[in-house]
Amino acid sequence: MLSMILKMSAISALYIVLTVFLWKYLRNKKISFTGKILIGLIYGMCSVLSTHFGVDFGDMLLNLRDVAPLAAGLFFHPLSGVIAGLIGGIERYIVGTYFGIGSYTRIACSVSTCLAGFVALLMNLKVFRGKKPSPMYAFFMGAVMEVFHMYAVFISHRADMRMAFVVVRACSIPMIIFSGIALAVMSIILEVIAGEWKNPFKRAKGEDISVSQTFQRWLFVVTVSVIFINFIFSFILQTQSAYQNGYSSIIQTSSDIKNRFKAGLKYCVPGASEYFEIIKSDGTIIAGKNIGSELSETVMDDITGSIDKPIFKADYMGEDALNKVDMLSSELILLTYMPHDELFWNRNAQAYETAFADILLFTVIYVLIAFLVRQIVVKNIDLINESLDKITNGNLNEIVTVRNSSEFASLSDDINQTVDTLKGYIEAAENRIEQELVFARTIQESSLPRNFEFPGRNDEFEIYASMKAAKEVGGDFYDFFFVDRNKIALVIADVSGKGIPAALFMMRSKTAIRSFAETGGSPSEILERANNTLCEGNDAEMFVTAWIGIVDLETGLMKCANAGHEYPLIKRVNGEFEIIKDKHSLALAAVEGIKPKEYDIELHPGDKVFVYTDGIPEAINEEVIQYGSKRLVDVINKVKDKSFTEILPFMSDSVAAFRGSADQFDDITMLGFELKKLVR
Repeated sequence: MLSMILKMSAISALYIVLTVFLWKYLRNKKISFTGKILIGLIYGMCSVLSTHFGVDFGDMLLNLRDVAPLAAGLFFHPLSGVIAGLIGGIERYIVGTYFGIGSYTRIACSVSTCLAGFVALLMNLKVFRGKKPSPMYAFFMGAVMEVFHMYAVFISHRADMRMAFVVVRACSIPMIIFSGIALAVMSIILEVIAGEWKNPFKRAKGEDISVSQTFQRWLFVVTVSVIFINFIFSFILQTQSAYQNGYSSIIQTSSDIKNRFKAGLKYCVPGASEYFEIIKSDGTIIAGKNIGSELSETVMDDITGSIDKPIFKADYMGEDALNKVDMLSSELILLTYMPHDELFWNRNAQAYETAFADILLFTVIYVLIAFLVRQIVVKNIDLINESLDKITNGNLNEIVTVRNSSEFASLSDDINQTVDTLKGYIEAAENRIEQELVFARTIQESSLPRNFEFPGRNDEFEIYASMKAAKEVGGDFYDFFFVDRNKIALVIADVSGKGIPAALFMMRSKTAIRSFAETGGSPSEILERANNTLCEGNDAEMFVTAWIGIVDLETGLMKCANAGHEYPLIKRVNGEFEIIKDKHSLALAAVEGIKPKEYDIELHPGDKVFVYTDGIPEAINEEVIQYGSKRLVDVINKVKDKSFTEILPFMSDSVAAFRGSADQFDDITMLGFELKKLVR
């Protein structure tokens, strides 16, 4: 026994080493058609060698021939498994038929090996879908293939079941166990090498179990339980039947021997199925299975003490047996018996055959149902989940179209109806929000001065401004107003962010700057006070860049301050627009206590001032190229001599043309001022 275990372990180890070596060599390579054939040939030769170098176990020869096509087909490619199986199976039939090597089991062995390659192909493509089997499934595959091998021995020898049982009883357990272990160890080592090993008995925290896994586990438990209970019940019935047949056989044999003895056949020869001894009173056996032997006094005492008793269980010749003792004459005793091996061989053979048939039936049912569940249920659930992922990611036009069954069709319809209802709610909400944003935009636009005419003073200066929000409402604003009769303030600002939050902060900023400007003070003081006010309660941490200029229409002196805003452009009479790189401070609402630096610009009649927000220089086209300050200056100088009522629309069109199909990502606001004459 120990020698057999060591030899079978060594053969398993050789298979494992070969598989690991080939897999490591080919793991990062695509196996070519030639490579698939070569792998099939390698494992086919391994299968052939298993036939010729088996392991002696009693009077039988053990091998792991079926491991070769299974390993090739499961761990490499289905074609390789088929080639290996055909090579090993056909060669096994040839040597069994023409060279007498294992001729008794040649049909079962060759069919099993050939079939192993096709089973590996089917499992690889339909069940494992090109992936390596887990250790549990690998063991299951190897063991079940050998179960079929043993079952095929019974099927192919229905006329000689006793010899078939002898072969199966000797070979089945070691070949089933070692075939399963070899494939399982291969799977474990390959998973460890690939970094995919997971303890099958320990689930990771938070790991969910799929429907397929849950179903397969319960299917396994329930099916195995039913089959086991059925097997035990059948075994009990077969045991009772064996006892009844044994009793009947003993009684029949005893009666026949008595009749033959009365007919004068005192020294009759037992038939093949007859177990009896005719014993003289001195213990000498004169007829029967053990003719010529002598029984001890102790045995003779037991035999003579059981004369005319009912059939009883006792040891005879070292074997458990059913026994019956009768007197043939005053000197001769008839012992009719049935050894347990003879009594139960048919029951045991049927038990093996039933167990193998149940395992194969279970395997077919398990694999078929698991496959159907995956195809009919799990696959459709996955399709629905894919559609739901698209829907949850915002694609409400996705339609669930899984209609393989009435249940899935109903589920698809329910999901589609729910999405349609949701789209209706969203559309209604969007319409409501859009209407509210229109109102908000109207309110925001009405807060900006839109009257650019100053009756009686239009000959002194020109003002024109525009604001185009990137969204329905924006964070930019402009403003102009008189701080006294001959001083006009020009303001332009840009709030961080966009949309409703920016619009709200814009209103607050505009109000603060205007209220402080109208109470008097220099541009620097106005922005300082506005900054401190905006810092209060600024939980959203927003900020606003601002530029303010107060023009004295009597002298042309413009006092300015810049809180992080874009540089203004100045055009002198008969000159071009140029960038004035003024002194910046931090944006308003960024840090409390900041006092922007102030500077002066001397304006003369005919001079123009153009201020804007970063929506112009930072505009981006389809090639992700910025409009830029240089382009701004070049473009505005093309219309430098026109009035701002023409310049601003021209600039707006230029930016739109540059942007093309790219989205406007920031508000665009412009303010132009031209001093026409000084007030006297």
